Amino acid sequence: MLRYLTAGESHGPALVGILEGLPAGLPVSTEDIAAQLARRQQGYGRGGRMAIEHDRATVLAGVRHGYTMGSPLALLVENRDWANWQQAMSAEPQAEPSPAVTLPRPGHADYAGALKYGHRDLRNVLERASARETAMRVALGAVVRVLLARFGITVGSMVAAIGEVTAKLPEHTPEAWAQAEQSPVRCPDAEAASRMMQAIDRAREAGDSLGGELSVAALGVPVGLGSHVHWDRRLDGRLAGALMAIPGIKGVEIGLGFGAAALPGSQVHDGFTPGGGRASNHAGGLEGGITNGQPLLLRAAMKPIPTLTRPLPSVDLVTGEAKPAHAERSDTCAVPAAAVVAEAVVALVLADALVERLGGDSLEQMQAAYRVLYGREPQR
Repeated sequence: MLRYLTAGESHGPALVGILEGLPAGLPVSTEDIAAQLARRQQGYGRGGRMAIEHDRATVLAGVRHGYTMGSPLALLVENRDWANWQQAMSAEPQAEPSPAVTLPRPGHADYAGALKYGHRDLRNVLERASARETAMRVALGAVVRVLLARFGITVGSMVAAIGEVTAKLPEHTPEAWAQAEQSPVRCPDAEAASRMMQAIDRAREAGDSLGGELSVAALGVPVGLGSHVHWDRRLDGRLAGALMAIPGIKGVEIGLGFGAAALPGSQVHDGFTPGGGRASNHAGGLEGGITNGQPLLLRAAMKPIPTLTRPLPSVDLVTGEAKPAHAERSDTCAVPAAAVVAEAVVALVLADALVERLGGDSLEQMQAAYRVLYGREPQR
């Protein structure tokens, strides 16, 4: 129903995204997109690239006079660093090509990608495998956030852990999200946030990197998004897949997640209360692959970034010689930025499920279906 593609390399001219399936009549603001792109660039532990890029999206297609037309939306985000890479990343043949990168980084796509595609220069892999691509996912996510908001759905996140430092997170609310937004590590627990930044400083001084955990939630999600009838329509699987497809994410939980495996069923499942309420939300808002009207609660674990300023051992793919791995400019910790990316991909999956549920080729038609299904007015 709602699908997207992105293209572009980390140091190429630009990132491009196409989003198909948006209803006609949805307002699109480049300022809204810019605000989300700016959030992705922030966060304690980011590297020098963020000082170069000032991401803005240009609408190439699908919008006229501020509103979608029902045709595919096309966005472009220019890479300012392209000015320094025009020869190395030129699409045209070069008389003197740049030196090949031949020392794969453990934990990166370098090695597996080179073997898969037959490359002798790892730059042909690392440029697209770079998390720079997630800027376009955030831009596209910013557009569908507007659609979700029309139906009372909001998405936000908090950082739960960096390295060994774990925070005590409050319940997901707009107020908690606003508090997290004021933190350099997107963590509303001020004491834990301070220790997280200290841990990042120590990792940076040691030439190392840190991962962590992020918590993302969607509030106002109506009953009935997703389906139990086929594996690929289950919303839990679609959300988990979208989160796992963020570079560096190695684990995803919904609700209690892995914690549910150690408890008896009487302590896991959410009992009903008079009036249709629930005594808890251990399921994280999803039962049988379908939203149940509770807040959607997700958690993701991010591994440390594989690029280290004190590189791990590697082997030159051409000479077979043992050497330290290639060092590319990178972050020390990108968990706060990954939380923003997680919001975007969750929004994209929810928007797809919402379009699937309500149908319609225009926002007006979707709103009419919402009134019939849920007996209440959508947001204005």
